[in-house]
Amino acid sequence: MREHAKQQIFFHFLGLLPEKHYLCSMKTKHVQYETKGTCSRLIDVTADENNIIQQVFFLGGCNGNLQGVSQLVRGQHIDDVIKKIDGIRCGTKGTSCPDQLCRALEQLRNAPLED
Repeated sequence: MREHAKQQIFFHFLGLLPEKHYLCSMKTKHVQYETKGTCSRLIDVTADENNIIQQVFFLGGCNGNLQGVSQLVRGQHIDDVIKKIDGIRCGTKGTSCPDQLCRALEQLRNAPLED
């Protein structure tokens, strides 16, 4: 069995991958989004060919909160995440890190697949 497939099975049993993704080789898409109006400066996000979020990294911002957001959206469909967190504001700012994640996800949804 290929090493990647073994890793996916392992992560599936740990609950880190949605069930339909183990044992299959998926194409992915990726964007790095420069945020506007937030303490975080950059969001790096990857999704598979079914628009399921695989990983999210924030550069800057409130580290603990953004690690939590990253873990909560992993394994979720892009559209479901956008519906839940679009428009969230941080204090008096017109946006927030979760709202900026939605802007990144909108770009990611339309990004080309990579091999």
